[in-house]
Amino acid sequence: MRPPLSLQRLTSSFSNIQSASSWFEVYAAFSTSMILVRTAVNDFLPPAIRSFIISNLKSLFSRPRSRVSKIVTLQISDYWEVGQKNELYDAVKEYAPAKIRHEYNTLKIGKLQGKESIIFAVTSGQKFEDVFQEMKITWTFNHVKSQSSDNSSGNNHEKNMFVLSFDEKHREKVLENYIPYVLNKYKTMKEGEKVLKIHTRSGGWRATELKHPATFETLAMDPELKQAIIDDLDRFLRRKEFYKRVGKAWKRGYLFYGPPGTGKSSLVAAMANYLKFDVYDLQLSRVHSDSELETAVRTTANRSILVIEDIDCNEETHDRSRVQTVVLHSSQPYKRNAFSLSGLLNYIDGLWSSCGEERIIIFTTNYIEKLDPALLRPGRMDMHINLSYCKPHGFRTLALNYLGIHGGHHPELMEEIEGLLEKTEVTPAAVAEELMKNEDASIVLQGLVSFLKRKKMEDDEQEGVDDMQSVGDNVNLQKSKRAKVE
Repeated sequence: MRPPLSLQRLTSSFSNIQSASSWFEVYAAFSTSMILVRTAVNDFLPPAIRSFIISNLKSLFSRPRSRVSKIVTLQISDYWEVGQKNELYDAVKEYAPAKIRHEYNTLKIGKLQGKESIIFAVTSGQKFEDVFQEMKITWTFNHVKSQSSDNSSGNNHEKNMFVLSFDEKHREKVLENYIPYVLNKYKTMKEGEKVLKIHTRSGGWRATELKHPATFETLAMDPELKQAIIDDLDRFLRRKEFYKRVGKAWKRGYLFYGPPGTGKSSLVAAMANYLKFDVYDLQLSRVHSDSELETAVRTTANRSILVIEDIDCNEETHDRSRVQTVVLHSSQPYKRNAFSLSGLLNYIDGLWSSCGEERIIIFTTNYIEKLDPALLRPGRMDMHINLSYCKPHGFRTLALNYLGIHGGHHPELMEEIEGLLEKTEVTPAAVAEELMKNEDASIVLQGLVSFLKRKKMEDDEQEGVDDMQSVGDNVNLQKSKRAKVE
């Protein structure tokens, strides 16, 4: 059977295409052939077969070319340079076990001294996958021992490294979204298990673990004042953008004042435990110049509490309006250089105060009247907290802490004690000492009643002596005035 004439022309045209004077004949022959093929398919093939052929032809010609994926790898070493720790490595080291501890069978497990919980870690060569915003990310942990460049020494250097692999098309999302996400997760986990430190200055800051157990629940102070402090701290923590918007350094100043033994140091510890902030204890008597003071303040960390206790003990902080005449003798020793009040003001509220953020500054004093007013104004000491003598609300907290009792226990003794506290000036520290003298609550409370009665009697006697002294002073003053008139 001979092929149709149009097909013969098409074949002839393709065979002689190089000698054809025009492509038009090829196009005309091809078009005619396609019309004949379509007519034959529609007339002679069943609909099901026809649909199958057309569907496969469409799939064949419309199938996109497969893209060859390009894998990007990021290496995160434990040290960026010699002696310079890589914080991102630490973040991944904490983040990885939390992701895989329920999915993988091979994990390192242990318990470190000072840690209450079991810790997990990945092993060398282990891979695990993470999914973030529909991206698949592969992590590999490698522990490498490399020989020193000086082969004769035979020393080996250990290097730990996480390798992050992902599709190149996700590069921007990984760098701008995923890496910050891992860092934020690390920050959240570390805050939950952070071991607080107290730093003291001796040449430089030296850290010791802060184990003070004080919390807001254990403080013997007015419940309303306690809640006001907590609310103020919470408000401070969430107002980073507010401080930035109004142009203020992100810091907060507190002044604790009151008699000795009223719980100023315990309140500092309770704030540190509540905020999970390290404490920097700065003793101004050890600061010999403004530059040394600047170094001390500048090198405190963010999210920390800078405490200057008994600030009234430093002459530089006394009220400058109280002019004092000082007579210098050649036999007097030379006074060492010290910081200045203006330097202290600058470092807590001036330009240097903006060299950190999320910081708490606390002054404590037993004698607020001694301090220069410039130290106390808002912006330096924003909240003044008077920690005074023990009152009934404070005693109830102490009784619960030390004896495990509340108002329903020993009601008569409790009522008598609370009545005496309203009339007697006694510090929470003194009451706490009485509560520790016996394990029997009844004996302790009776002893506290006796103690408070003695204290009230002593106070009354002292008050009588003071009144007599005052009368005597007035008599002497009147005599002096009469003598001057005469």
